[in-house]
Amino acid sequence: MVVVPLSKPEDDAEMTTRGAEPDESTNWIGVTAVGALAASTILLLTGQRRAGLVAATSGAALALLDQQDAVRACWRALPGYLDEVNKLLGLVQEGVRDFSEKRERIQRILAKQEGY
Repeated sequence: MVVVPLSKPEDDAEMTTRGAEPDESTNWIGVTAVGALAASTILLLTGQRRAGLVAATSGAALALLDQQDAVRACWRALPGYLDEVNKLLGLVQEGVRDFSEKRERIQRILAKQEGY
């Protein structure tokens, strides 16, 4: 068995105070948003619907405040998404119209066959 001597740091006090200092890079708004959303989940699961919805709303608002750049990017992209949805709805409407015309044509053909 090999024993390796460990050197003792020159300043033990520095190590203990360094761990006790709060980290200034902590994102407190994000931490609060996560806490509010977690609390809302617990409240909703326990059946306290109104309090859960209030906590969820406040957590979502804090998350939006924390992620302003992402919100701006989504806001700028929204018109493109709306155009795509509008095109998709146009295609669906055209498909429904074609289906309706074919249904009417089939009904006319069946009505003629019943008349013979």
